[in-house]
Amino acid sequence: MESLLDKPLNPNKLLKEQFVSNLSGSSLAEIAALSTIVPAVVVLRKWSSRDNTRRDSAKKNDDIRPVRKDWVHYFSALVVDYLTVVLPVLLVFTVLAEWAYTCAILLVILISICFLFKRSQSHLKDEINRLSSLRADVSSYRVSVVLVTCLCILAVDFNIFPRRYAKAETYGSGIMDLGVGSFVVANALVSRQARNITSMNFKAALSSTSPLVLLGFARIVSTSGVDYQVHVGEYGVHWNFFFTLAAISLLTSIVRIHPKHCGFVGLLILTGYQIWLSCGLNDYLISDERSADIISLNKEGIYSIFGYWGMFLIGVSLGYYLFVDTGSKGKSRNAQVVKVWVLAASFWILAIILDSYIERVSRRMCNFAYVMLVFGQNFQVLSILTLAGYVSREKNLVLEEAFNQNMLGSFLLANILTGLVNLSFDTLSASSLTAFIILSAYSFTLCMVAGFAHFHGVRMKFW
Repeated sequence: MESLLDKPLNPNKLLKEQFVSNLSGSSLAEIAALSTIVPAVVVLRKWSSRDNTRRDSAKKNDDIRPVRKDWVHYFSALVVDYLTVVLPVLLVFTVLAEWAYTCAILLVILISICFLFKRSQSHLKDEINRLSSLRADVSSYRVSVVLVTCLCILAVDFNIFPRRYAKAETYGSGIMDLGVGSFVVANALVSRQARNITSMNFKAALSSTSPLVLLGFARIVSTSGVDYQVHVGEYGVHWNFFFTLAAISLLTSIVRIHPKHCGFVGLLILTGYQIWLSCGLNDYLISDERSADIISLNKEGIYSIFGYWGMFLIGVSLGYYLFVDTGSKGKSRNAQVVKVWVLAASFWILAIILDSYIERVSRRMCNFAYVMLVFGQNFQVLSILTLAGYVSREKNLVLEEAFNQNMLGSFLLANILTGLVNLSFDTLSASSLTAFIILSAYSFTLCMVAGFAHFHGVRMKFW
């Protein structure tokens, strides 16, 4: 009995921490390729879903009960979404990782062929004249961010997941480095500030961010309680993702800035922070030097708030100009799409310039180059997703609706499942086949639980 009690819950803790440490990331080109694949499979699924809906509607009368009200049709559609969206993405991030460029090129060619074919059909002109709002594409983009993040947080613990996709130690960027930044941008684009809703007072802001703070402390307690592996170089000893989100939310709520001016203020913050980094702060943040005070122990998480806050403010400004401060709705869709594509290209160019001549991309510090890379990658995903609206006016996929209703809840469930898998299996020694089966079962479970909650109208609200 004593030997069982003395046995550690996570005997491979140190090995797992080393497994995700001292990595240098991937290339910007590969990140761009991966960022093409994810939205491309979503667009193709939406186009095929549209065609299936047309065929079904031709056979049935118009009084048919909506799909989401019929559990057989609902979960059938959810399974198809999983097989055509989630599973292909999982394959590219694992088994087909060495073929990422080829997959991206093939998907671009396939989308081009499908688009030209559908454009030749007579009904497309009518579709274009009735284009839906860009908000549906933003919803798809936000779900894509959560979905990829949920897949990666478990996949990274297996050998089947390329080390270059994991988070870089100091400089450089893997696809996982973009996770926290993508969450910040995704929230900024649809935030209260972007929609020009009156800012909260200090008490209301504190109440609004308290759930995130509680989640942050809950993560500290849970990881310590089960001796779970923690990569200190990511945020620090105690800091985590939830504290960063809480800090940004609190700062933005207290410091009242009109969305028209948020972009300028965000650029000022990033410029000042980058100058500070270049004057020596970067050496301190990437060093192993830590004293006993709370700031030094969590230096990466605390100092990077400047970068993430600047990122959030720019996102607020972009959300306002794209979705609020527009002309007549009939003319705004095409203009919005053009803006998104131009912004994606501009941010990528800025990221390459800053990475080459100012300072290499670093998520650990959230420097200027990292912020521009996050915006470039996120707007690239969004720009590709806008293509769906030019052929299909159908609503979002069932999978997207399910995740969109409980986005934070799905992310928390993914974290819990990831912890359970890591404590139950030796992920480091798992074969490629075993790893893929576990990842498939994990992602399928996540999708089904999200779908079940959505179908029954369960909304996990944290504040």
